[in-house]
Amino acid sequence: MEPGIVELVPFRIPLRRRFRGVEERAGVLLRGPAGWGEFSPFPGYGAAQAARWLAAAREAALEGFPDRVRDRVPVNATVPAVGPDDAVRIVRDSGCRTVKVKVAETGQDLADDVERVAAVRDALGPGGRVRIDVNGAWDVETAVLAISRLDAAAGGLEYVEQPCATIEELADLRGRVTVAIAADESIRLASDAIVAARSAAVDVIVLKVQPLGGVRGALEVADAARIPVVVSSAVETSVGLAAGLALAAALPELDHACGLGTAWLLRGDVTDDPLVPVDGHLDVRAVTPSRALLKTWTPDDETATRLLERMTGAERARSGT
Repeated sequence: MEPGIVELVPFRIPLRRRFRGVEERAGVLLRGPAGWGEFSPFPGYGAAQAARWLAAAREAALEGFPDRVRDRVPVNATVPAVGPDDAVRIVRDSGCRTVKVKVAETGQDLADDVERVAAVRDALGPGGRVRIDVNGAWDVETAVLAISRLDAAAGGLEYVEQPCATIEELADLRGRVTVAIAADESIRLASDAIVAARSAAVDVIVLKVQPLGGVRGALEVADAARIPVVVSSAVETSVGLAAGLALAAALPELDHACGLGTAWLLRGDVTDDPLVPVDGHLDVRAVTPSRALLKTWTPDDETATRLLERMTGAERARSGT
């Protein structure tokens, strides 16, 4: 165990439904003098990418977070690639006035997306905001057509998140549509997120704390981009969400609702007091895990060993050893 870290707790929590190709979230919680941090890189990420996620967990556990300028953060509801009836239920149960809708799911087509987005608009009414997340699935020509259809179904989209995979494609698309374009993966997966943020010809950037190495690292990316920021989660437990809230609370300006209302996507949490939105907002606060719940979500020995070994590999990549 590295200096300053007093406890490592592996966890494994199923999702309520398959989301972005995964069916569970697993990782390691770190406890240090400043509190708890979460290390939960997605499957398939190599040690170099996972090293950023570990740096974020270490920041939370060892350093704590920067000073904040707000105590509450507006959040959006997230609608996975579900049918229209489920979409309506999620929106109405959320209490949020902004909704992010997942589209371009493998095995579905544009008609499915149009139906889902239209259902979300109906559930929200005319005053709410609808944004869509494509996860880089479209080429530019497909994006031009799809955005036109989905913008009409939404009665006006707030923005489209990562419609194409590369920054160059996003810049090309931005000149061909009237809807605002947001970048996510093309920045956070870049070898140098700050350089990518400076070069991104988009209207909004979406920042996630773990993939960017912590709250302070994400603030540097936001400063380099000099455009509006949306803070989003990586489908974490409330420990990880607390770091996202710390970023949102420290930003000088916050023009958009943040994608941090995702605790409901997990079948459980590690705390008795999870970060769940009330009236479309989350309070900025620390999270302390429950010992009983940590035990509930303890993985089997083989999985726990694998998770700890992955963290060790990330530490070696982080330190260059």
